[in-house]
Amino acid sequence: MLWQLDFYRRPLQDQEGNTLWELLICNEDRGFSYAEFCQQSAASAPWVRSRLQKARALAGSWPSVIEVFRPQSISLVEVACRDLPVTVQPRRDLPALKQWLRQRAAWYPSLDSYIDKAPYHPTALERPAPVPVADHLMGEVWQFAAVSSNDLQRLIYEPIPILSASDEMMPLTLGLPSTLPIPGVIIDGGRQSMALAQWLQSARPVMLQYIAGMPDGLLLEAGLADRWIMATFEDEAVAVAARTFTERKLAAQGLHFLLVRPDNSGMTYTGLWLLRSTAGNEVERLGNG
Repeated sequence: MLWQLDFYRRPLQDQEGNTLWELLICNEDRGFSYAEFCQQSAASAPWVRSRLQKARALAGSWPSVIEVFRPQSISLVEVACRDLPVTVQPRRDLPALKQWLRQRAAWYPSLDSYIDKAPYHPTALERPAPVPVADHLMGEVWQFAAVSSNDLQRLIYEPIPILSASDEMMPLTLGLPSTLPIPGVIIDGGRQSMALAQWLQSARPVMLQYIAGMPDGLLLEAGLADRWIMATFEDEAVAVAARTFTERKLAAQGLHFLLVRPDNSGMTYTGLWLLRSTAGNEVERLGNG
């Protein structure tokens, strides 16, 4: 069993003017849910731990995993879960919880405790400015590319040291035609191939974005809210390839890949990540600069 959890301040105050925080816990279909407010001064790991124990009593058992999408909450929840039989995992895409947050946000204005000061976006995250990936990691050559859905499926079964390809990301799972071009980015890392792949794995890639500008850029969204500038370019041919990459992502339901290899021999690979952008990802990214 999985739980999805959010713990953060809300646009609400108690009668003494104290900002209120809210703990929300639900499972993937919201068949189980738990909600409770607390004053900001009481928001702490021990408070969260005690409410997790209440939630466990209501649910009948502990979940195996608690998923958290908000960077500001992850460390606190990890401390609260210390010595409990659960694993805390960061994850951006938590549809059940985010839907509940939007429903709660629509309900808040009806409360006497509501603070009508600034627009409230319940799933928006404070995002750091994009940071360039270190030059020594980026290898020798990179390019936009595409392989058929069928070839990508086969590539996943190659002996690749670092591989991130969950079942839900598989072309077959998404029902994509076998001949559909799946877009991606390939990096020939040379001697830095393994160092780059290890760094990427630690960064936890989520999706790649082409950003038009002066210059254009290739942006990697990673972790819960991190953004990395993989490359910048002004060449029109590369910009055309980038636009094709974006169009193919849309046709492939957002599915794309990032492949790191030592060279272009096609004999060995170092790291492969299946990535996916969704409408929700795009809206949140655009809404937060």
